[in-house]
Amino acid sequence: MTNKAFNFTASPSQPQYFLYKFPQDVDSVIIKVVSDAVYPCSVVSVQDIVCPVYDLDHNVEFNGVYQSMTKQAAITVQRKDFPGEQFFVVFVIKPEDYACGGSVPSSIHGNVNRTWNLQRTKNLQVTIVPSIKKSVYVQAMFFSFLSFLSFYLGSVVVAFVHYIRVRRKASAGRLSPEDGSGIMTSSHPITASTPEGSSYGAIDESSSSGGRQLSSPERRPPAGSDTDSSVEEESDFDTMPEIESDKNVIRTKVFLYLSDLSRKDRRIVSKKYKIYFWNIITIAVFYALPVIQLVITYQTVVNVTGNQDICYYNFLCAHPLGVLSAFNNILSNVGHMLLGFLFLLIVLRRDILHRRAMEMKDVYTLDYGIPKHFGLFYAMGIALMMEGVLSACYHVCPNYSNFQFDTSFMYMIAGLCMLKLYQTRHPDINASAYSAYASFAVVICLAVLGVVFGKNDMWFWVIFSMIHVLASLALSTQIYYMGRFKIDGPDSDLGIFRRAAMVLYTDCIQQCSRPMYMDRMVLLIVGNLVNWSFAIFGLVYRPKDFASYILGIFICNLLLYLAFYIIMKLRSSEKLLPIPLFCIVATAVVWAAALYFFFQTLSSWEETPAESREKNRPCILLGFFDDHDVWHFLSAAALFFSFLSWPQQQEQKSEAQLHGALLHGATWKLHEEMQLVDLLRGDVLV
Repeated sequence: MTNKAFNFTASPSQPQYFLYKFPQDVDSVIIKVVSDAVYPCSVVSVQDIVCPVYDLDHNVEFNGVYQSMTKQAAITVQRKDFPGEQFFVVFVIKPEDYACGGSVPSSIHGNVNRTWNLQRTKNLQVTIVPSIKKSVYVQAMFFSFLSFLSFYLGSVVVAFVHYIRVRRKASAGRLSPEDGSGIMTSSHPITASTPEGSSYGAIDESSSSGGRQLSSPERRPPAGSDTDSSVEEESDFDTMPEIESDKNVIRTKVFLYLSDLSRKDRRIVSKKYKIYFWNIITIAVFYALPVIQLVITYQTVVNVTGNQDICYYNFLCAHPLGVLSAFNNILSNVGHMLLGFLFLLIVLRRDILHRRAMEMKDVYTLDYGIPKHFGLFYAMGIALMMEGVLSACYHVCPNYSNFQFDTSFMYMIAGLCMLKLYQTRHPDINASAYSAYASFAVVICLAVLGVVFGKNDMWFWVIFSMIHVLASLALSTQIYYMGRFKIDGPDSDLGIFRRAAMVLYTDCIQQCSRPMYMDRMVLLIVGNLVNWSFAIFGLVYRPKDFASYILGIFICNLLLYLAFYIIMKLRSSEKLLPIPLFCIVATAVVWAAALYFFFQTLSSWEETPAESREKNRPCILLGFFDDHDVWHFLSAAALFFSFLSWPQQQEQKSEAQLHGALLHGATWKLHEEMQLVDLLRGDVLV
């Protein structure tokens, strides 16, 4: 009967089955089965009214849908699947517990004595309750879309307020460079405040020599000429005169400024970063199509065979729609796609305003602030959208084999965020799109190998830990020497070793008391300690969830570099303006709430399906969404606020310069009239 618990006992020799008829006003029901004992292992099956009833261990899987069970099981049944509007609920006790995570069957060990099966009985309680109505589906979809469309409304309001603010400043005749309007003259007074020992504000011969490619707006290429060309390559515009100002001299200075790392033609550098955008679109298409095909196959197998042990749903809150078994887990990913698209629109607006200011030859856009390149921002927006698509694909049938789909673009998001942070202050030497995506491809290959071999094979963890440590050291070397570390020996093969010995002697022995680049050294030491700790942890404990293990490495490195970046901003007397500060605070608050729901484990493919179902919980939001769905909602918002922090921090630089804020290297090319002053007020680049 509906909404009434029924208690009974079953054993291998006495399976039980009961008939249930749908009430007139009920289209879907949930069969909830609980037991106080984990073992013996049992099977719950829902079968059509046929004869004979398949109620034996060897044939219970022949008809209908079924689940293995220890202490809890739940099956959602829809009226449309049973033309007779009635069905059998069958309970079978298995003769052994191996399928539910118990010990290996005795027959495998050669013991054929089965008399112990006679004592295998299990007390069960079954309750059949109506499932949600169609109106709840509609409410849930409206809630999902309206919640994130409100972000669009908020963005429109902010843009409108900004427009009113610009108009008022225009009428008052006091435009700021942040507004991207008004042409200021180059005679604006410059005050040079400098950290002690950096000689900042004085003429730096290495930075203001012939290698400095300073140009006035009149001699700049037209801003609108940013068109693709098959003959314009980055190397063609890398015209730093090697005789007058060698790269090794410029980039290995003790006090390094952003202008030293933004010497290439900005049009070509912008094209370089736009490749990130076009490449990630290509990657997304070729990666997503086979994933979608595979998960459709998974769902088809579940529907045809009736084996609900294939997919690790939260069966107490799995609402089917059409052929999908858990539509709520898919719908909750709509936030990533909507907010990713909104972020693209915001970046497009900033890009258009920047281009417009360039066309107007606005002096603060041309010569002040950090270089603005939007290619990585576009790539981050696409990555956020694809994370929603692939997370939805994973939740079509979540299991151990396809969890990598849910994490692949998480790696890319974390990697792109780190690259964007680094590119902000190092525009000329940041990684190219090809090398970055090739690195991501290697990481995803390692993730696939970890899924296959990472459970028990010690050799895999030894090789992976070695690769991890060596990659950390190699990347640290490139970062410390700004990409100018070379170990080549043109005279003989021993030149490599002589070069390495010379570097160790000069940097570790002669200057062991204080490294040449102290800030960078502190960051890299902490970073290497963190990564080596991860490598040792993996080698010792060999976690089963290898994909999450790699994701943890990426996230920790991102947080470490973000903390370093913010600390250096504050240390260099840069101020956090209200909007960036709001984004940072909102990011921290939303991430904290999201992680709370993330750690509410509702299923686990590290265990057997029956053991995983012990963690299932009812819905907590609108009677439709569970804890993991709330994690999807909040993580999408948290990523969106995280992404907003990047362009907001970039936008504040020009206004900060007007008010005399001390920036750590946030300078751009100056007019010819300003060549006697070495850069704008700023701190040493790290």
